[in-house]
Amino acid sequence: MQTLRFLPRLHRIIRLSPCSQSPRPRAFPQRQFTTSHIRTLSAIPYTPTCPPSTCICAPTPDNLDIDRTTPLLNTMAPYAQHVVICSGQPDWTSRIEDEQSSAGDFMRGLRGVVGREGKRFDPFNNIVATMSSFPAASSKNNTSSMMLFPSFQRIDNIPHDSTSLTNLATAYLSATTLHPFHKAANLTPEQEANLIRDPSLATNLPTPSPIEKPVILICGHGGRDERCGILGPLLQGEFKNALKGKGIDAHVGTISHIGGHKFAGNVIIYLPPSWSQLSGTGLWYGRVGPEQVDGIIEETILGGRLVADLFRGGITMGGVNLGRVLEEQLKRDNGGEKDAGLRLKPRARASG
Repeated sequence: MQTLRFLPRLHRIIRLSPCSQSPRPRAFPQRQFTTSHIRTLSAIPYTPTCPPSTCICAPTPDNLDIDRTTPLLNTMAPYAQHVVICSGQPDWTSRIEDEQSSAGDFMRGLRGVVGREGKRFDPFNNIVATMSSFPAASSKNNTSSMMLFPSFQRIDNIPHDSTSLTNLATAYLSATTLHPFHKAANLTPEQEANLIRDPSLATNLPTPSPIEKPVILICGHGGRDERCGILGPLLQGEFKNALKGKGIDAHVGTISHIGGHKFAGNVIIYLPPSWSQLSGTGLWYGRVGPEQVDGIIEETILGGRLVADLFRGGITMGGVNLGRVLEEQLKRDNGGEKDAGLRLKPRARASG
């Protein structure tokens, strides 16, 4: 995928009237649910389908060729880190590594470090990199800004020289432990060092700042696919308007290709560790139209529940694959039936 997923997949891989505040049905009683530092997880709150919008919103354009039959669950390729480069642009060339800009220079330099030919390439540590419409902190051509998830950090004014980019990869992107395959491969000490994270090198880079607001990323890569080019800006405006109407301060921007154009609109929601619900998670949704924005905000951002029929997958700060968690949970809720994880059956409402 042209988001510059540096490593191969290793697994199967508009301005409208304010919303009313009428109550919507719940699949679960509201409660806090944090995943920030969990490394194993057996269940997560969810609602089977996205509730109907209580807002007056524009419909999804009916001339878009969107796949509405393929199951969405686990269509997100697992990844360890998501680098979101702040380009300040609303759209990009089809191949973002061909961008002739400071952000493009940063992308190419980073790829040279952790891509296939890079010294710190690790096929068991999948890194996704995308452009975003968020502006960089500086307009200088030799520095860039990026956001990093699920670490929930922003680093500004990163120099483009090879030493700085190697320090960036070593301090923030490399794996924290060797994969079992590496342990069995009789690597030299130098080879092992090139695969393991060394946080001490962060002192050679600008100090990161924590990301403390929800971040909503919407694929708007019109230079790659018309569907995302149409839906991306539409959803960006809808999310901004709806979040403002509900008093939620969040960062909302468009990003380049994340895979699955046929599932447009594609939306990633990163909820910071300080958030009261689903804290420290990255949640991927597909087939999102303006009609689903209000329901996603109510159910996921405010209610702490996944919207199962739109859910492509997700991660936690501890590395939990939330798509697999939900799949197993849906199977249990459907009596252990084969493939029941993709046939959504509501869980009985808890008493009280």
